[in-house]
Formats: sequence, C-alpha cells, structure tokens
Amino acid sequence: MIPSQVKELLLRSLEHERSAVLAYRTALECAVNEQLKAEWDTYFDQTERHVSILTRVCIALGIDPGEHTPGSEIVHHMGNSLVVAMKRAMATGDAPAAELVACECVVLAETTDRANWELLCECSPVLDSAAGRTLAEACAKVQDEQDEHLSHSASWRRELWL
Repeated sequence: MIPSQVKELLLRSLEHERSAVLAYRTALECAVNEQLKAEWDTYFDQTERHVSILTRVCIALGIDPGEHTPGSEIVHHMGNSLVVAMKRAMATGDAPAAELVACECVVLAETTDRANWELLCECSPVLDSAAGRTLAEACAKVQDEQDEHLSHSASWRRELWL
C-alpha cells in the first residue's frame, strides 16, 4: 500500500507537470529570442514525457492518475495562473516584456517541478521494493532534465533582465 502522503505528492506532481506543459505552450508563444524558443521547445517535449512517466508510475503503483484531490486542484489553479499571467503580458503588445514574464513563469514552474522530483526521489526508499524501484527508475530518467530546465531557465531570466 502506498502511504497517503506519497500518493498525494504523486498526484500533485503529475498535475504540476500537466500544468507545466500548458505553461510551456504559452511561453513558446511569448518567446522572441530564437535560442530561447528552441530551448523551451525541447523542455516542452521533455515535460510532456514527464507527464507520461508520472502517469505510468501512478498506474504501476495502483493510483488513478485522473484522481483529483483538493491539493491537486490547487496545483491546477496555480498552473493556470501562470498561463493567465503570460497571456496578459502578451496582450500588452510589448513582446520583450511578455518574453520576460514568460521566463519568470517558467522559472516558477521549474522550481516547483524540481522540488517535486527531489521529494519523489526521497520517497522511493520508503516504498516496498517493487514500488520503490518503479519510482526510483522514474526519478533517474527525469532528475537531470529537471536540473537543466531550472538552471537554464534561471540563467535566461537573468540574461533577459540584464
């Protein structure tokens, strides 16, 4: 049996990854710099893969990946807020400013993504051997990408501000 707190973390993490897909889709609309756009396009594809990985982990652990909890609903709302912020920035007609807002939103999303995966990796030893292995394998597939997403996005944020 999966501890309730681990289950909640998995469902919130999955919802956050789903929201990050939407955030990247919107950020790509805001991107002016072609290098940044290419990088975000890669991260968009990787984030879609992270959704698939977490969905498979949930199923393997007997968790319905479509289950909604009060916590996952809040995560969903927060993700939508990032999309709304980017759309509002685009609506001003100031493309460089919208790109910066998008970068700030990506950094916020990636900060949470990275923290979620770090916590998930910490959870794998407390699960039974099969479940723990499943989660540990997922973490191994994703953790380096999450580190890159966050560090590169934070660097882009700094660069755009300067």
